[in-house]
Amino acid sequence: MPFVLPDPEGLAPEVYPLAWLLGTWRGEGVVAYPGIDEGAFTQEIVVASDGGPYLSYTSTIRLVTAPADTGALEDEPPAPVWQTESGYWRIPPERPTDWGLTPEQHAVELLVADPSGHVALYIGAVGKGRIDLVSDAIVRTASGAEVSAGKRLYGLVNGELMWAHDLAAFGHPMQSYASGRLARVEAATDDDAA
Repeated sequence: MPFVLPDPEGLAPEVYPLAWLLGTWRGEGVVAYPGIDEGAFTQEIVVASDGGPYLSYTSTIRLVTAPADTGALEDEPPAPVWQTESGYWRIPPERPTDWGLTPEQHAVELLVADPSGHVALYIGAVGKGRIDLVSDAIVRTASGAEVSAGKRLYGLVNGELMWAHDLAAFGHPMQSYASGRLARVEAATDDDAA
């Protein structure tokens, strides 16, 4: 089923280049990093608009601790949350001249916070269903893990949201941390309820 962009009347024109992110996405991925054993996870990302010149963003990752086909009852509680983050996607009001943007790209900013004690600002480019980001600033609380830099890539590939996150943390150089493949969850319609 093709994705239909939301009614532009409810979406700020500033965020049109990011409109393809809107919605709820669910899928699976893998995490691995020095000191973190490789593991599979499930993830839900929600990107929404309230009409402002930004999109809100939340992500919840749950580690998979058992095979997916366990015959579990539907009312069994989900796996514990391993990582969450929330933030905002923005298109800067002025086009930066020193970001190396091509004519079909727009500058983009992603501000994210996570409960493990980090707030990060990523900057980059969006265009043709792809977002490339690098960290501009990462701050942490006194008890937050030492994360010094990050890179993120998001892409719309055959209707799915693919993403990858690289980190420089705990004294290690920049390297792969996590990646995922998510499908858009279709919203229920009035016809579905009938």
